[in-house]
Amino acid sequence: MASYMTGSEAYSRETQQSASTPPSAWADKYRGATVEDLDPPLALSVSPNDPISTALMAAYERDYTHLTVISAQRSLLGYLSIPRLKELIQTGSVKESDPVSAAMQRFNRKRGTYQVITMETPLEELQQFFDSVGGANGDQHQFAVVTDPARKFVLGVATKADLEEFVKRRP
Repeated sequence: MASYMTGSEAYSRETQQSASTPPSAWADKYRGATVEDLDPPLALSVSPNDPISTALMAAYERDYTHLTVISAQRSLLGYLSIPRLKELIQTGSVKESDPVSAAMQRFNRKRGTYQVITMETPLEELQQFFDSVGGANGDQHQFAVVTDPARKFVLGVATKADLEEFVKRRP
């Protein structure tokens, strides 16, 4: 047997339920946007055997802060942070003639967890990824490698700055 409510009973019930479950601040902030809406630039990848000078020049030409490092078989090995690289060069830890492998950050494959970030990933999840601990030194993540769902192709790199700029642009 069906039960019916009056309009006022339904309204009262609905407002009680919505008061107990506050809307997500991130959901309001991003309003259904995905990583694709950030329009991340295509990933620029270098080989671990490339000279640091070549990687620096490529990053400067495209105004990139992070480069992915891939093997000859096109598997993702790690990344090169340009701000960190500049520090290493200034302190003399590496030279521009050294290979990228001397300065790159390797991905920790033994950790076992890898959060897949695709073009369809909601920005709320990307924000949560950036806020989580797990960077190279146990810091928060500064960038995300955007891949296809099967993780076979690197499609781009999204940074915290990209996310902040998106929020500023959005009305």
